[in-house]
Amino acid sequence: MTTMTTTAAGEARVAPFPVGTTALPLAKAITLAMRQALAEDPKVLVMGEDVGRLGGVFRVTDGLQAEFGEDRVVDTPLAESGIVGTAIGLAMRGYRPVLEIQFDGFIFPAFDQITTQLAKMHYRTSGRVTLPIVIRVPYGGGIGAVEHHSESPEALFAHTAGLRVVSPSNSADAYLMLREAIASPDPVLFLEPKGRYWDKGPVEVAPLALPEAGVPTAYEAIGHDCLDRAVVARPGTDLTLVAYGPSVHVALAAAAAAEAEGRSLEVIDLRSISPIDFPTIADSVRRTGRCVVIHEAPVFHGVGGEVAARVSEECFYSLEAPVLRVGGFHTPYPVAKIEHDYLPGLDRVLDAVDRSLAF
Repeated sequence: MTTMTTTAAGEARVAPFPVGTTALPLAKAITLAMRQALAEDPKVLVMGEDVGRLGGVFRVTDGLQAEFGEDRVVDTPLAESGIVGTAIGLAMRGYRPVLEIQFDGFIFPAFDQITTQLAKMHYRTSGRVTLPIVIRVPYGGGIGAVEHHSESPEALFAHTAGLRVVSPSNSADAYLMLREAIASPDPVLFLEPKGRYWDKGPVEVAPLALPEAGVPTAYEAIGHDCLDRAVVARPGTDLTLVAYGPSVHVALAAAAAAEAEGRSLEVIDLRSISPIDFPTIADSVRRTGRCVVIHEAPVFHGVGGEVAARVSEECFYSLEAPVLRVGGFHTPYPVAKIEHDYLPGLDRVLDAVDRSLAF
C-alpha cells in the first residue's frame, strides 16, 4: 500500500506502507499509525515541540515532516498551553490535530486548557461542538530520567469527565489504539509507555482508508474496540492481576514466575484508563476470587484505588482476600539511581500475590 506525497520542491514521492503483519517497536507502530492518518485525511495535523525536523525527542515523528510537509507536521513554540489552545481552535474549524507533549511532566502548563476547555466544550455546547484532538504523552519511568521526565499523571486526567485516557502496552495495541484515537470524535489523552518504546512486537497493518473523490474519510469504519475494552493478556485461575501501559509487562513476568510455583495468574490489560472496562475485570475476579492492581503512579489516590473500590462493590461475595495495590510511592519521582526501588517490580508484585493467596 502506498500514498503519493509532495516534497517541498514540489516533486512527487511515493512512500510505501507495510502490508499484512510486520514486527515493529512500539514507537514505530505509533509512527505508522500517524503516517496512515496523515495520508488518509488532509485535516489531520501533527503538532508539538521538535516533532518536525528533529522527529521528536524519542524520534516517534521521525520522517513525517519530510513526507507530508511543514504545514501538516508543525514545529511549535515551547509552550504547552499554546499548543493545546491552538489545537482546540483548529478542531473547532474541522481539523484533527495530533499533539505531542515532549515529556509527561511538561503537560502541566496545559492542564487548564485540557481540563477546562478541551474536556468540557462538547458538554458546554450541548453536543454541537466536538474536539477530535489526540494528545500523545510519553509517560512513566524506566529510562533513567528525573522528575518532570518520568511522571505518571494519568489519575489527574482520568478524574476529569469528557476525556478519554488510554495507554497501550505493546506494539499491536499502540498502532490500533492510535488509529482509533485519531478517528474518535472525542478528545483522547494517549499515554505512551516510553520505557517500552523499543519493545518489538507483531502489528497487523490495516489498509489505508482513502476517501473517494470529494467524499470525506469514513471515520465510523474505524471502531473503538481497543479504546473501550480491556483484554485478557494471559488467562489464569488463581488470582487476577490488573495493569495497564508499562506495568503490563511486569504483570506478565509475575504470572510467568508464579507458574513455576504452580500458581495460575490471570493478567488483565486495561488499555483504557477512562473509561474503565469494569465488566471484564469483574468477570475475571469472580472466577479467581483475588485481585492485585499494578501501576507505576503512586498508590495514594491512584487509578488502582478506583479499580479496587469497584471490584469490592461488584465482586464482594466472590472475593477470598482484600484487593491489593502495588505502585509508586507518595513522593516526587526519585533520582535515576534509585528509580528501580520506586517502580513496582517483579519482587513487589509477587509479594502482593503471596499475601493475597495466603489470606
